[in-house]
Amino acid sequence: MNRFDYVRPTTVEEAVRAIGSAANARFIAGGTNLVDLMKYNVERPERLVDITRLPLEAIEERDGGLSIGALVTNATVAYDERIKSRYPLLSSAILAGASGQLRNAATTGGNLLQRTRCYYFYDEAMPCNKREPGTGCQAIGGVNRIHAIFGTSDKCIATHPSDMCVALAALDAKIRVTGPGGERTIPFAEFHRLPGDEPQRDTNLAADEIVLSVDLPGEDFTGHHTYLKLRDRLSYAFALVSVAAVMTLDGETITDARFALGGVAHKPWRNPQAESFLNGKPATRETFEAAADIVVREAQPQSENGFKVELARRAIIRGLTQAAAGTPQSQSDKRIA
Repeated sequence: MNRFDYVRPTTVEEAVRAIGSAANARFIAGGTNLVDLMKYNVERPERLVDITRLPLEAIEERDGGLSIGALVTNATVAYDERIKSRYPLLSSAILAGASGQLRNAATTGGNLLQRTRCYYFYDEAMPCNKREPGTGCQAIGGVNRIHAIFGTSDKCIATHPSDMCVALAALDAKIRVTGPGGERTIPFAEFHRLPGDEPQRDTNLAADEIVLSVDLPGEDFTGHHTYLKLRDRLSYAFALVSVAAVMTLDGETITDARFALGGVAHKPWRNPQAESFLNGKPATRETFEAAADIVVREAQPQSENGFKVELARRAIIRGLTQAAAGTPQSQSDKRIA
């Protein structure tokens, strides 16, 4: 681990100045991802800006929905009664991830910004375009069982690891940020990036901006939702494929449906064509199979992860079935409902 400066601002304005005045600075709060990356010499910041004293720890009403401060811990979000009653999908997704100890430390803002768990990214002895642009991607043609099947490029096939973000994508959340240019709001679909020619950039957040909150809209999906996570072991493992699904029904007819996939792309993956197809259709297995087929026909598997295509297809069908039936996947009894 390299030597670094350490500062602890007490206002958002001080934090923005501190991050912008160093060439290679990073914000730190829970540190559940950043500290690991520093230990592996993947991240070598010249300055750490500790933001744990900033006033960003509230969950409050905003524009008919709820606003979750960037420093609210994952555990607090998951167990907050307002979240559980109004956004149970989000609570379920958070409880599907990590461990109790990590959820107690990890923050909402940090979850948004966590980096891929690609083996090659973590191994500084291996070339990695995400870690050192221009050096190559060893995962392409290498050990790529956990890697992406959607939205890849010839520069990177890494996946985004978050469970929480998959739920936020399905809920159409917004990210409120601020920086030297003032405050702005980023739609969730535009926050994370596909690798393209710049795989080192995970998000569209500027280097001198800070996340203030995640804002949830006021729609009611409490009756029909699920977060289904498929992984190699039943706890403390990242998703091979996950599905966050929400919908509203008029009798047996779908009036609004959204779903996002995790574990399959560099960002939570949504398919607007498949979602549009569902609207106005009967909530039947045949409908869900057709929507799943729309999604997976765009898959581009690698040498070792072709199984993810059929796994994603089946997960979409099961997730939509659970959401329609109002029988969300339990995160305590992990047997698939």
